[in-house]
Amino acid sequence: MVRKVKESLGLKCKHLLYSRCPMCCIVPPHMLENIAVNGTPQQRSWAFHTLSVSAQFRGRRNVVGAINFAPSPGEKRRTIYDAKNTEELPGRLVRGEGDPPSTDEAVNEAYDFAGATFDLFYEIYERNSIDDKGLRLDSTVHYGVNYDNAFWNGDQMVYGDGDGEIFQRFTKSIDVIGHELTHGVTQYEAGLIYFGESGALNESFSDVFGSLVKQWVKKQTAEQADWIIGEGLLAPIINGVGIRSMKAPGTAYDDPLLGKDPQPAHVKDKYDGVEDNGGVHINSGIPNYAFYLAAVEIGGYAWDKIGKIWYITLRDRLRSRANFKRAANATIQVAGELYGQGSKEQNAVKNGWQKVGVL
Repeated sequence: MVRKVKESLGLKCKHLLYSRCPMCCIVPPHMLENIAVNGTPQQRSWAFHTLSVSAQFRGRRNVVGAINFAPSPGEKRRTIYDAKNTEELPGRLVRGEGDPPSTDEAVNEAYDFAGATFDLFYEIYERNSIDDKGLRLDSTVHYGVNYDNAFWNGDQMVYGDGDGEIFQRFTKSIDVIGHELTHGVTQYEAGLIYFGESGALNESFSDVFGSLVKQWVKKQTAEQADWIIGEGLLAPIINGVGIRSMKAPGTAYDDPLLGKDPQPAHVKDKYDGVEDNGGVHINSGIPNYAFYLAAVEIGGYAWDKIGKIWYITLRDRLRSRANFKRAANATIQVAGELYGQGSKEQNAVKNGWQKVGVL
């Protein structure tokens, strides 16, 4: 049945094999495909539509390539638009940098959480926005009708309102916004191809910094953090805590409607098929867990030492076709350069990658 769902939507992976900057969605396709099979007629309709819109958007981006329309003013500049439940981008301007809060919660969440993401990268990693040149952070809220996703389209952030039964509005979770904006950072730096292990690394780096934005705002240590991606996104009737768990891959949800979280925590359980662009959302659990293990072993605030190691690796050491082993070796090398060969930090990074079977 799932295969028929994919065939009806034309969801093939081959056209994305060499895409460095596709539309990157927070909700993985396997979750939506399960809804399309297991849901009520109305829920199936929502899932089909979300999958269809996502597929069409990816197709357009593959044809036209990465075209950036937002200017780089050189300073923090957030611009929030309202699509008013249409699928036209960017929509109507509703809040700019420095404007007072809106009466619309989604507008304020998109504004505040984009600002928190900007501030983390600027204050901790000395990065000036997504492109390091002050790229304007454009966001559109209220995209589509019951649209169950949020995505970075190579130029801006887009948020659906969710359907209210399975997913709540996608601006609710700060880690979702940090995750999607980090796809933009990856686009401008390593340019990790969105397929196979390089695509799983692309997703993992977004999970890492999405979680770090949340931890930074909450001032949580690695031990205190929940390491959940999409906290608060699932409706109360769903048996789950979020979309992914970095500290326990494969345990984020187990629900009759969504299915069971398929993420592995070890290379021996790695998904080797072609679905999900070769498992980009599935296999990201492996590097996610390596990061979590290293962060907890180092201790303290994860955005500090381990975050800096991952950021420098993404910025300076990885190229588009990097795999897990190259990422492991690069992070170990950076850790040694920053904190010394044989240091606690370097050993923690090495131990993390060894425990997930990459080394």
